[in-house]
Amino acid sequence: ARSIIAMYEDAGISKDRILIKLAGTWEGIQAAKVLEKEGIQCNITLVFSFLQAAAAAQAGAYLISPFPGRILDWHKKQTGLEGYAPEADPGVLAVKRMYAYFRKYQYDTICMPASWRPSRGAAVEGSDVDEILALAGVDEMTIPEPLLNSLCALSPDVVKRNCDPMTDAAACNDPDFRLTEESFAQYWKTDVCGQEKLKEGMDAFTAETEKLITILIEKF
Repeated sequence: ARSIIAMYEDAGISKDRILIKLAGTWEGIQAAKVLEKEGIQCNITLVFSFLQAAAAAQAGAYLISPFPGRILDWHKKQTGLEGYAPEADPGVLAVKRMYAYFRKYQYDTICMPASWRPSRGAAVEGSDVDEILALAGVDEMTIPEPLLNSLCALSPDVVKRNCDPMTDAAACNDPDFRLTEESFAQYWKTDVCGQEKLKEGMDAFTAETEKLITILIEKF
């Protein structure tokens, strides 16, 4: 991370324009804690559980990227359900819990969900933006162009704020329990969704990185 920042600074690009992406493991989150103290902003990605989000906020991470769609995928596979009402979507509920915790305890960490799925099922018209609408009002979102187009086609009165800092903070029941490596590991053992989806995501990132390295070697 430091070498990447140095390369950009040599090119005249300030580090405040760069986010270092780190996986939401305990080690990745602790690396972010060190880098943030050096003024290097970090994005904790592959966040599938409240545990990861709380640890990232406590470490002072600039931003987290929870993936409500992939959380939904896992729950649908486990339950056999074809879909959920958007407000009951497990991915939506997970992100709202993270956001509420951040706002209640006044953490500066930005909650920026990405990776969307149709809560009610792909066969339902307009369901492609279910999760986005259910989380409207959260700090930031990563939204691909096709879903932006779907949102643009909606009537303005369809979009309502469903995440509010004061309301969600008041509804938060989670204590601000300070996590250690040991307590994180104990809780992580019980989080099967987080374990499986994090491993899946890291394996995919590793495979894509290896492909990129091969391309660069062949080109240069």
